[in-house]
Amino acid sequence: MANLVSLLQFADSLFPVGGQAHSFGLEYYVDTGLVVDAPGVQEVLISYLNGRAGPCDATAVAVAGRLAQQQDLEGCLELDRNVAAQNHVPESREASRQMGHQTARVAGALTNDPFIVAYLDAVESSETPGHHPVSFGLCGGIIGWDPEQASAAFLFSTASQIVGAATRLMPIGQLDAQQILWAVGPLIAKLAHETSDKNQGDIWSFSPGLEIAGMRHADLEQRLFRS
Repeated sequence: MANLVSLLQFADSLFPVGGQAHSFGLEYYVDTGLVVDAPGVQEVLISYLNGRAGPCDATAVAVAGRLAQQQDLEGCLELDRNVAAQNHVPESREASRQMGHQTARVAGALTNDPFIVAYLDAVESSETPGHHPVSFGLCGGIIGWDPEQASAAFLFSTASQIVGAATRLMPIGQLDAQQILWAVGPLIAKLAHETSDKNQGDIWSFSPGLEIAGMRHADLEQRLFRS
């Protein structure tokens, strides 16, 4: 039970990684009028989960967790580089690195575990980029989280950040937000379960529309979010 409680802590919106500063490209869609209501937000979220967060990030969480359980730091660093190669949007790439660094930094302070500290040192020395899903999964492997549950928690946290951004960008109420999250719950469970037998070679990402939105976000005259 203690492991589950720690997983909830790391996936909670209060955990200081800075996720609330990012919209993952949604702000561009709202600013240009391509997304105007809750169904539009849900469509963007489903695309992000299916095309990026599930096959890449959630898989990386599970793989990193298993590598950390084996004390395979070199494997984690290789995985980190693999995830970096899948992220083509500068804003999103920097967001992932910043959130990953914060995750490792807080986890190192909380656990003082040598493996997490060694990974943090590699991040801070620029030996490895320190992407968020790798850092999250690695910390979970050391703390003792079930890899599939860790993937599900990471996906839900990501979905919650995107929906939370939507509530600040457009007139969507809290009930609308919860209905969106409820609707994507089965998809999150499915994507998390699919990570159970995946390895590094199974990681992929294909979300061209969202990537273009992320790149164009940098050119908006006024921005509420960093990505």
